[in-house]
Amino acid sequence: MTSRRDGEILTRVGPGTAMGEMMRQYWLPGLKASELEADGDPVRFQLLGEKLIAFRDSSGRVGVMDHRCPHRCASLFFGRNEEGGIRCVYHGWKFDVDGNCLEMANVPPAQDFKQKVKAKAYKAAERNGLVWVFMGAPDNVPALPDIDPTLIPEDELTIRFVQRECNWLQAMEGDIDTSHLGFLHLGAVGRTEYQEGDVDHNVVSARAPEFLVKDTEFGVTYAAHRAAAETDQRYWRFAHFLFPCWALPPISPFHANRIARAWVPMDDTHTMFISIAHKDALVARRASTNITGGTLGDRLLPNTTDWFGRWRLEDHFGNDFGIERDVQRNESFTGIDGIHLQDQAITESMGKITDHGFEHLAPSDLMIAQTRKRLLGAAKAYQKDGTKPPGANDGSVFAGVRGGSFNAANDLAWNDAYELQIRAHVAAAAE
Repeated sequence: MTSRRDGEILTRVGPGTAMGEMMRQYWLPGLKASELEADGDPVRFQLLGEKLIAFRDSSGRVGVMDHRCPHRCASLFFGRNEEGGIRCVYHGWKFDVDGNCLEMANVPPAQDFKQKVKAKAYKAAERNGLVWVFMGAPDNVPALPDIDPTLIPEDELTIRFVQRECNWLQAMEGDIDTSHLGFLHLGAVGRTEYQEGDVDHNVVSARAPEFLVKDTEFGVTYAAHRAAAETDQRYWRFAHFLFPCWALPPISPFHANRIARAWVPMDDTHTMFISIAHKDALVARRASTNITGGTLGDRLLPNTTDWFGRWRLEDHFGNDFGIERDVQRNESFTGIDGIHLQDQAITESMGKITDHGFEHLAPSDLMIAQTRKRLLGAAKAYQKDGTKPPGANDGSVFAGVRGGSFNAANDLAWNDAYELQIRAHVAAAAE
């Protein structure tokens, strides 16, 4: 069981908190690159409890900074994005993407001291359709992490952003909880709905898998396994937690599962879900979710400019996520239409921040317990003596890691089964 004290450490991400400071040692995806236009409107957003703006300057560079002008704290969201910088409309002070003060328009030249003033700016980088933000020390900026799907060219990717109104940890833990698939998403589906070989045939044939878990240099790995239906093999679903807030869930068969999902804390009670997947990765999943409630994709409201106005679902807690009780009784397990929406409803139903002292974890929660332990250890170690958390200084530890499902011989050890799949994937990529 996770104590309430440890729960506080795990869930609080603002400046000065143990988890927040640990997360600031990593690059985090913050926006879609398409949200920013050169000399276009600044965008409000939150990251790790800080209110920020992002803008793209005249030359295409991205700036990310505290929304407050360092002069009198007026919001730079109302600023003019022009001629290579953001200009505060209150007194005309102007800043470049690095936070350097370029002009003090209301100060006589003889009294100008712009070289002594700097806006609080963070490092920003773009790669394959994402804007990444680094909120740690500017003199120790690591390379972007080598998380496989984020290296795929943008024109081959599907990138999804969806905001979730709950703490990042309970949102992310849905992705490392493989046993809920057979209930929340497929609880009303029987074996007859699937043919042998369909991606979820084994899940609905045996809904209570056994689990194996181990720590890794990048985070934690787990494998759910059960007897494969109509064969003498075992069916495996491998998934991973990658520091600081990534999950590689087994959504599709292993060979196609080029999927990574970040659960980026906006603040303690709001999370931005960011899914990066190869366009072919969900083909198998689409073929096997032609069931009531199994809709893929997101029905989103138009974005607005308020702090929590981006990437919100049409169905939400206020309308009970569109639940239809008659459908629940007769056709689906939940009465909620949409795989992602079902996850959203359940994790938000736990409250803004789960009361971990109320939980009773089971053997099926082995991955959740181990991931919390790993996170706590890393956060406390960084807080105590500055020990860098896994992968913070070396993003190459994330390279080549992949989740997914597959069948393997019954007598094959789980580590060996995974390594065989990885080697097969590498060989296929080389060809």
